[in-house]
Amino acid sequence: MIQRVLVANRGEIALRVIRACRDLNLSVVVVYSTADRDGPWLKQADEAICIGQGPATESYLRRERIIAAAEITGADAIHPGYGFLSENADFAEICRECNIEFIGPSHEAMKRLGNKNQARGLAMKANVPVVPGTEGLIESEEAALKFARFAGYPVLIKAAAGGGGRGMRVAHNDASLISGFQTAKQEALAAFKDGSVYIEKYIEKPRHIEVQILGDRHGNVVHLYERECSMQRRHQKLVEESPAPNLPSKVRDRICDAAVRLVKSAGYYSAGTCEFLVDKDNNFYFIEVNARIQVEHPVTELVTGIDLVREQIRIASGEKLSFRQSDIQQRGSAIECRINAEDPDNNFQPCPGLIQKWIPAGGPGIRLDTHACSGYRIPPNYDSLVAKLLVHQPTRDDAIKVMRRALGEFTVEGIKTTIPIHQKIFNTPAFIEGMVDTTFIERVFYGHAAKLGKE
Repeated sequence: MIQRVLVANRGEIALRVIRACRDLNLSVVVVYSTADRDGPWLKQADEAICIGQGPATESYLRRERIIAAAEITGADAIHPGYGFLSENADFAEICRECNIEFIGPSHEAMKRLGNKNQARGLAMKANVPVVPGTEGLIESEEAALKFARFAGYPVLIKAAAGGGGRGMRVAHNDASLISGFQTAKQEALAAFKDGSVYIEKYIEKPRHIEVQILGDRHGNVVHLYERECSMQRRHQKLVEESPAPNLPSKVRDRICDAAVRLVKSAGYYSAGTCEFLVDKDNNFYFIEVNARIQVEHPVTELVTGIDLVREQIRIASGEKLSFRQSDIQQRGSAIECRINAEDPDNNFQPCPGLIQKWIPAGGPGIRLDTHACSGYRIPPNYDSLVAKLLVHQPTRDDAIKVMRRALGEFTVEGIKTTIPIHQKIFNTPAFIEGMVDTTFIERVFYGHAAKLGKE
């Protein structure tokens, strides 16, 4: 069993991993940047090591400093959380070469699934439906135009590496394809040091459904059902829930089975997420695998009762899954709101700064994952997520009502947050009825769905 874990992340996910380690009676080390020297989560660790300046490129992305911190403190495992180095196959390989367990999938599986174009190929071999698209990477504008004219507009230009909406552009005609092709390549090169792209047919107003999976090193793989992640802005999720509303049970079963089939074919273990698009006729298409724990993993924890981070650590220790597929059930309805330090009335401009007042929501059925508190100063260097507000109730209607109450209770002063846009969402009839798709936010609240992917 792993004895001492180094947490190579920050904020709420660092605190989340620390708590899972404590529950398993493990010692914990955290690394931090100078911008996070006052981070509340640091006090919960046994030891904290500063690894550099505020910019992530000078701290959380410095592999050699993280490895050195693990060696100095005697950590025998590293948990990368999400973001930063969590899906860096080279980092996972370096960890294991240094006799430090990487709490995540093997670097071989990460390489097979981390490149979206290669993952498409694996999916097709595993008989998992994929969005119609190019067979390989697109190297020239001429090749891009040839495919788009054959498949018909609109099409989606996608970076082969990375995710989070970066290196992704929708094209509705030849002119926007040429412009979007170059922009996507440049953005992907800057974000992932890999400017390669491919092109898919763009599915109009799709739902974004993802399936949580767990696999051990003994060949056992299970799914923990699906999450609805369609409530997005510029491909960034705002609200997630499980079960997905209005998704036929037969479709749910087929998507979940497809996810298990795919990750088994890749020799995958640890936690991971298979993401799909679902069209208006409930046809589903694989789009990518996130080879890490997801921001929205608590949604699945609430409806299944399984602690995903603890399971990651146990799997990394070589243990078999302690449950079978038939043991896993969805119970009730769980919904998560991402509370970001952003101004939704000003193009979601990031709002770092001092939290002057912080009064969180509470009561039965509410979970709040956060590192923030009154007096905490949000640095400008990192992602704007400050809290994940979740509710779990017997029915979706109950969950929506409790979330409305919780959002009304949640008081944050000194910075702008996304609480107001969430309050609008949970009072919108179409959302209440579960009539959602990935264009919902722009279409309903900002009136420019036609511009999606062009901003």
